[in-house]
Amino acid sequence: MRKLLAIVLLGCSSFWVQAKETLYAIDSRHTFPSFEISHLGFSLQRGRFNQTSGSVVWDKEAGKGKVDIVVEAASISTGLKELEDHLKNEDFFDVARYPKITFTSDQLVFKDKKLKSLTGTLTMRGKSKQINLQATHFHCGIHFKLLKEVCGANLEGTLKRSDFNVDKYAPALANEIKLMIQVEAIKQ
Repeated sequence: MRKLLAIVLLGCSSFWVQAKETLYAIDSRHTFPSFEISHLGFSLQRGRFNQTSGSVVWDKEAGKGKVDIVVEAASISTGLKELEDHLKNEDFFDVARYPKITFTSDQLVFKDKKLKSLTGTLTMRGKSKQINLQATHFHCGIHFKLLKEVCGANLEGTLKRSDFNVDKYAPALANEIKLMIQVEAIKQ
């Protein structure tokens, strides 16, 4: 009887721990990974991806969480169709063979219940690499139209194109790029 009671209590405590985790869905209308790259030393060129999905699981009390982001590589937008077509081909993102870019977090770092940074694995063109993103902004609150809790963050980091076999024209076209992700997620 004691073993049965112990198993029931363990099961209940496991449920209680899991119940503290909250699921948020990435809001694709307000989440845009973007980048900056030096163009031959003349200027910074920018682009963004317009189709993003994913989820965030966050345990506020424990200060733990997990982020999964999926980016449709063909949704790249630079403001110049000719450049977008070139970036989609095998010289760069090769979207026919690698249609998705993914980021899965390994660790979220919070201070005073505010996200400060996260590390995780970025996978692009079949290559995976650990990257670190700093949170330059983090805020959660009730969205006035949705009447649901929404959390948003601005994340920034750098990566080397060569780590992902996207290094055509390097070093004339910079190898290091700045990655920025403006993300909003809605509590489910």
